[in-house]
Amino acid sequence: MTIRHQIQFPKDELTSINQDEAYFYLQGSGGKRKIRFHDYDEIYQVPGLYEQIFYDRLKCTSPGKVASILESAVKQYQNNFTELRILDLGAGNGMMGEELKKHGVSRLIGVDIIPEAYDAAIRDRPGVYDAYYVEDFTILDKDKKEEIAAWQCDCMVTVAALGFGDIPTKAFLEAFNIIKSEAWVAFNIKDTFFDRSDDSGFSKMIRELIFSKYLDIYYIERYRHRLSIEGEPLYYFAITGWKTSDVPDDFMEEKGLMA
Repeated sequence: MTIRHQIQFPKDELTSINQDEAYFYLQGSGGKRKIRFHDYDEIYQVPGLYEQIFYDRLKCTSPGKVASILESAVKQYQNNFTELRILDLGAGNGMMGEELKKHGVSRLIGVDIIPEAYDAAIRDRPGVYDAYYVEDFTILDKDKKEEIAAWQCDCMVTVAALGFGDIPTKAFLEAFNIIKSEAWVAFNIKDTFFDRSDDSGFSKMIRELIFSKYLDIYYIERYRHRLSIEGEPLYYFAITGWKTSDVPDDFMEEKGLMA
């Protein structure tokens, strides 16, 4: 039986709220609680809350979109999609993993920085992941790095987790280098992150990586990620590419991407 929660979006000052500052109110036995959209640790602790907000109310389509373009790219180049061993970076409560499982992929390794994400994935989607690591990839120790690399992942996906400080630049590049030296990469980013007026470290890293020799872009599509709390569409790019080699430290340092 699906649990339905009493949630309320703010009605005042909507125009002054940035996407990463959006919040809602959750009505519970202890009264009304204000929770930011990016307070994932709090959201994941409430079964079904994440799905109700982002998928039922705000119509998020990203897991299906990214999985679809990844499968199309892989099949176009005559690789067997079901044999992929995928590292799901920022796996959260397993929405992307569940979508990939529908497509029949061989192995799924989840990674997230907060234990509440792991707890939610095990609670709500048991058996989706072959392994799930709660690790900070900006300070990953040698033993743990070798353990994750031993899964020999030949694909990395990350959905609705890039930008806004959720996954730091260093963590993304660390994961990029943990997967095999030649591998598929699929992710989505907010469309404004391609704008050169955005000088954030993450936006700069994505642009530098896309135009570098380390990643060949095979597919890119602008699509509606979800609705805002005002009901307006939020557009993202879904991107699939082929990793040609690891990104060396000197490249990252030269481009100022180590922060």
